[in-house]
Formats: sequence, structure tokens, C-alpha cells
Amino acid sequence: MRRDDRDDPFDDIFREIERMMDEMMQGDARGNVGFEQEPAGFGSDTHVDVQETDDDIRVVADLPGVAKSDISLQCDGDHLTVSAASDVREYDERITLPAPVDPDTGTATYNNGVLEVVFDRAARSTDIDVE
Repeated sequence: MRRDDRDDPFDDIFREIERMMDEMMQGDARGNVGFEQEPAGFGSDTHVDVQETDDDIRVVADLPGVAKSDISLQCDGDHLTVSAASDVREYDERITLPAPVDPDTGTATYNNGVLEVVFDRAARSTDIDVE
């Protein structure tokens, strides 16, 4: 059944929506259809949460299907880089921390697909003696 859009004020909007849906479902030259064109990994279906308190910074990331031995973490004090791989996808994310941390205090746990990394905040300031 075709709708009668002779007097429809929303006709242009509906045509544009139909065009976009058709374009999405047709795919590209490689045969990828719609949203499958984007590679899976951080940002697609992985949740990363950064929490801060007065004493520490906590990063929690969902890494489903990854073995603990396949997770690599690096921290420079301002960013945490999480790299991991499973049989079906690779994760690689550089997370900007909300405050400077002491990278030497980092502890990490991984349980049931959830990675949790905790850092102490870096010292805010120190006394400097003038000679």
C-alpha cells in the first residue's frame, strides 16, 4: 500500500528518511551493510567509566571475551592506554585521566569481563626550599 502524499507537509522528510534507510541497507562496494562497516572495539559496544575521588582515580572498562593474559596497560600519569585482544575483536583505547596520577601506584583487577584500574592521585604540590 502506498501512502497518499500529495498534500503531506512532511513528504520531504519522509523521502529523506527512506533514502537514508535505502542507502544504509544497500551497503558499500565491499559488501558491508549499514553499521557493520565500522570496526568493533572501544567505542562501539564497550563501556568505559572513569571515577574520581579526593584520593584516587578509578577506570572501569567492559572487555567481554578477553583473557586476563591478553590485557596490556600503560600509564604516563595523564593517560591510561588499554590494549586487549580476543578471538573476535581487538580493544585499543587511550583514556585521558581527569587529574594527574602516580603511575607507580596503579593496581588492576579483571573479573568476569570487567577491568578495574585504580591510581593514587599525584601529589598536588611540594614545598620548595629557597637557598
